[in-house]
Amino acid sequence: MTIPTEPTPPGTPDDAAHAPRHLQPGDGWVECTCGRRHWGLAGAAGLLVARRERGRVSAVLLQHRAPWSDQGGTWGVPGGALHPDETPAQGALREAHEEAGVDPSLVTIVGERVLDHGPWRYTTVLAEVVPGAVLEARATDAESLKIAWVAVDAVTALPLLEAFREAWPELLGRFGD
Repeated sequence: MTIPTEPTPPGTPDDAAHAPRHLQPGDGWVECTCGRRHWGLAGAAGLLVARRERGRVSAVLLQHRAPWSDQGGTWGVPGGALHPDETPAQGALREAHEEAGVDPSLVTIVGERVLDHGPWRYTTVLAEVVPGAVLEARATDAESLKIAWVAVDAVTALPLLEAFREAWPELLGRFGD
């Protein structure tokens, strides 16, 4: 069952300063067989960008989520609902550009991790900054309080989005350090 509504939780102020952008194709809640609801009628995706120093992943680009968003106030990756005609990689790159100003030409996709709930899927697309490039990301829409490069060893000290916290060890391992 799908519920096409904006991602603002009930009881949250819905003024122009806090409201998400207009609904896009694919926006809406999916009531999942896991007993929870998830954002994205065609699934969702996010981009986890890593920066390497001396051959090792040293930092990742994270988003501090706006208070009005689902699990607001937590940290995770820029991402959101897929449009019906997008691949997870296309959607993750689009969302990262919209929310964090990530220039897709400055990253290389190196893998993905799929959380499959049957009627709904979330794909974390793994990317690395192109060698020699400087990726200066910033909050570019109301969904982000802050966008920051976070040292790998400091990630778990942040209040993380629940699913990202659970996936973090595996995601970091997929970068192959």
